Amino acid sequence: MDIKGFRFSTVEAAIKKPGRKDLALIFSEVPAIASAVFTTSTVKAAPVLVSSEHIKSGRAQALIVNSGNANACTGEPGMVVARETTRLVAVALGINDEAVQVCSTGVIGVQMPMERIQGAITPLVDGLVSGTLNDIAQAIMTTDTFPKMETRNGEAGGIGYTVAGIAKGAGMIMPNMATMLSFILTDASVESGFLDKSFRKAVNQSFNAITVDGDMSTNDTCLIMANGASGNPTITEGSPEGIAFTATLNSVLLSLAKQIVKDGEGATKFVEIRVSGAKDDSDAKRAAMAIANSSLVKTAFFGQDANWGRIFAAIGYSGAEVDQSLLSLCFDDVCMAKKGVFAGDDAEARGTEILKQKEFTVTVDLGIGSGTATVYTSDLTHEYISINADYRS
Repeated sequence: MDIKGFRFSTVEAAIKKPGRKDLALIFSEVPAIASAVFTTSTVKAAPVLVSSEHIKSGRAQALIVNSGNANACTGEPGMVVARETTRLVAVALGINDEAVQVCSTGVIGVQMPMERIQGAITPLVDGLVSGTLNDIAQAIMTTDTFPKMETRNGEAGGIGYTVAGIAKGAGMIMPNMATMLSFILTDASVESGFLDKSFRKAVNQSFNAITVDGDMSTNDTCLIMANGASGNPTITEGSPEGIAFTATLNSVLLSLAKQIVKDGEGATKFVEIRVSGAKDDSDAKRAAMAIANSSLVKTAFFGQDANWGRIFAAIGYSGAEVDQSLLSLCFDDVCMAKKGVFAGDDAEARGTEILKQKEFTVTVDLGIGSGTATVYTSDLTHEYISINADYRS
């Protein structure tokens, strides 16, 4: 991967336990245009609160992130740690505190061992000469089973640029964002207002369109930095280059979001849920998320049971405007119910075969209007319970 003007480093700080790299640093050689979105939970981790303050400038130059400890629900001591961490990084790099973003992921309610972070800052900065983005992707993993990365290339004014992203997340995944961290980097020069607008729209169509278990975290953060190191003419809204950049950004974020669902804790199925015919897009999203979050629906997916009635039930309580006599439902190309009525035993047999696949699509038509939405989910398995029952051990 060739992304200009960014450097990377990881070290083992033994924040939760020794034996793995758990502290990471991303550094832009020049100040970058930046934007971020954070958890909408009213219970926010200390690093979220500090980063929210720092991002108001619309710029960032460094990000320090740890796994193994969320630094959430840690009171004033947690805020002191988050602020001191950004200060130490800023001093070591010779930049302002406000140019440093800080993120954490891991167990909630445990005080962060500041002495371990403090002792790791110098080797972390020294390591910027040889680290890779893949190193960062691995260092931020918790219950993830694989690092999540995506890269796309684009061109503006005849000059090539790169958009690269990493993410972590497997459980506690539900909009808006959820126990996930994602960092998007580009060496493209992009007008700041356009970058912010494009980024937020891309997040809504990707990370805010996935759910694994309906739970939301205290630490969710998605950050983008654009440092302009490729030297392209600045990309602006409405231009052909702007349209192409938006498509590239959307592609990177959607790929990362799908990787998170596919790595859902214990997941054996990846399910795309498409709702059309709703009163409006908001109603379509309500219906789609109700289906995607239903434990009964998700266990039916795991059991390969074509129980379409559970999906109709979820639509019914979703809050979307519904006329049951107009509802239609398909698994891939197999129509299970039309105009609210079961399509028959042959459809059930064929639908069951569809659910045996690792990936399939559930298509619902509410038959009322033109609203549409697409969300992505996984099944709910025995393994999910085992992972989360033992998470702190």
